[in-house]
Amino acid sequence: MSGRHAAGSGATAAAAATDLELPAMLLRDDAIEHNVRVMADWCRAAGVQLAPHAKTHMSRDLVRRQTAAGAWGFTAATPAQVRTLAGWGVGRVLHANVLVDRGSIAWVAEHLLAAGSATEYLCYVDSDAGLDLLLAELDRLRPDRPLPLLLELGFRGGRTGVRDDVAALALAGRVAGAERVRLAGVSAFEGLMPVGDDPGAPPGAADLLARVRALVTAITEGGLVAGVPVVTAGGSSYFDLVARELGPAMWDQPVTTVLRSGCYVTHDHGVYRRTSPLRADRGSATLRPAFELRASVLSAPEDGLVIAGFGRREAPTDDRLPVVLGVAGGAADAPDVAEWQVTGVNDHHAFLRVPPGTRVAPGTVLRLGISHPCGAFDRWRHLPLVDAEDRVVGEITPRL
Repeated sequence: MSGRHAAGSGATAAAAATDLELPAMLLRDDAIEHNVRVMADWCRAAGVQLAPHAKTHMSRDLVRRQTAAGAWGFTAATPAQVRTLAGWGVGRVLHANVLVDRGSIAWVAEHLLAAGSATEYLCYVDSDAGLDLLLAELDRLRPDRPLPLLLELGFRGGRTGVRDDVAALALAGRVAGAERVRLAGVSAFEGLMPVGDDPGAPPGAADLLARVRALVTAITEGGLVAGVPVVTAGGSSYFDLVARELGPAMWDQPVTTVLRSGCYVTHDHGVYRRTSPLRADRGSATLRPAFELRASVLSAPEDGLVIAGFGRREAPTDDRLPVVLGVAGGAADAPDVAEWQVTGVNDHHAFLRVPPGTRVAPGTVLRLGISHPCGAFDRWRHLPLVDAEDRVVGEITPRL
């Protein structure tokens, strides 16, 4: 992928961002530090725990920063991410998915359910068939410890998760009665749902969280859960709703409420600028975009059209196209980019609509903001860290 651009430039040795080979994706160190602190403070004030979703960055350095800020654990999406986090010494991994691959079940049993394992591991279950598979494999493998399971609730048209609440409670009973597993709590993912504030709209995120609350109450009152139940939800858009609906004020018994937000660590100029509870229009404790793409103007072949040297191989485009922030260097004769708009991308070319009559020289370096940071981390194996003066102070090296 496009990480070859930054890697070949000697990112960590560069004295300034202007020395990097372009296009280059940068991370602003002060914004990351700010975001980690703001989110940790917000969670403490709300009385909830945070297991940041490490799939966002898969960076050991960012895991260390989030751990130092008080992370309860880290969330993973795939068995490979689980193995990486455990190898980094993460003390608790919440695998936000069902575990159905026999090879991965065997690895978990051998490495994470062994008596001497330093990593606590939790994963999801959402069906009788999935539970049958786990029990059969664990009976064969005979690990030292039972596997903690979170019963996942889902919604129609969504991803994994039990759709029917009666079936969910029955499955919880089966988990609680099995020898090789234990019921640790309930999980859900509300991030793909509408908020549900419109009375005429389909059931939304608040409805799903109400179902979670009812199921946690039922399994607790029924004595099905082992210890203090874990209840977990919360992407990067609705975590305020999760804290309100599943936070400490909603329970008559001890409950550990865990958010799994991940993209807050870099925020963005797109989807989370629009949807985050800590976006810029919400007050002083707001998140700051940390990603910045630098790319050169290649040509202005037609009036009103500029071609820039980046494309879908350099920038995520699954949500929205990048936005033009300005011109690097801030020269007095720099063009006004307020009305510049990225309208399309090829692999390594971007099409920008500009006001008629705009004059811009080839080689002019543009600063751009991106949407959905996960896709930026996926594309670059080396991301220069720059300070407020645009000096390169380090690098982030994501892993797949």
